[in-house]
Amino acid sequence: MKSHVIQPPPFELETLVTAALKEDAPHGDVTTHMLLEPSLQAQAHIVAKQDLTLAGVAVLRTVYQALDPAVVVTSTFDDGATLEEGQMFAILQGPAHSILGGERVALNFLQHLSGIATLTARFKSEIRQYPTVLVDTRKTIPGLRRLEKWAVALGGGTNHRMTLSDGVLIKDNHLVLLEAQGTTIREACRKAREQLSRQFRICVEVEDLKQIEQALDGGADMLLLDNMPPALVQEAVDLIKGKAHIEVSGGVTLENVREYAATGVDSISIGVLTHSAPAVDISLDVLPVSSQ
Repeated sequence: MKSHVIQPPPFELETLVTAALKEDAPHGDVTTHMLLEPSLQAQAHIVAKQDLTLAGVAVLRTVYQALDPAVVVTSTFDDGATLEEGQMFAILQGPAHSILGGERVALNFLQHLSGIATLTARFKSEIRQYPTVLVDTRKTIPGLRRLEKWAVALGGGTNHRMTLSDGVLIKDNHLVLLEAQGTTIREACRKAREQLSRQFRICVEVEDLKQIEQALDGGADMLLLDNMPPALVQEAVDLIKGKAHIEVSGGVTLENVREYAATGVDSISIGVLTHSAPAVDISLDVLPVSSQ
């Protein structure tokens, strides 16, 4: 099925792709250049080898545009589409040297990003009957954060803060150091609010009901319930009573995400979406033009 197209966010995609191509063939593709005539033309079909949510067609186009604009990329599905095993979603036509030269880089991006989108879609499906928002984290591969968060969005998730500059999140390590200097959670929240404009929400990572009370008293806008079992989360939701946005994080799996959503939390953040999503199986099958 076709999906609403979500464009990649603005970032240096060409620079990233160029670096990947140089990494893969710093001195050219020795095997291809040794064995195949430069004039040989080919066609390649890119096929989903399993059910998946597609992410990376925009990157595929950038790979071949950077490598050789003579390779024509025709996509039959957009990023965000849901594919079944065996469906072809793109066709490449052009010089065989160039098609083979970009194969591994293109597939690496497609398999990784589609893996993220596919896992996100699975989590999203588990909580579809609840208004709970599924969000990602900053647990991403360095240099690929924007791409990985784009893939999360394609899978139906929502992007959390992109960088440390985007919002206030007082985490457990902050709390340890704040306590060492004699500052309470309540005081830390109030200090943050005094120094920052209202465009920044004050979020505090809390581990028990006592910390929740302190954060609420300090005027926190958002509470991140860290590694709490569903029963304790339910107690926290009842205590907070809508006074702050409630997010759950830590220990969330496909098996228990629905139980967490049922407590009434506003959002669930899941690091596994980006740091541990398994790559999906996608193949690129080449045919010489003369055999069509």
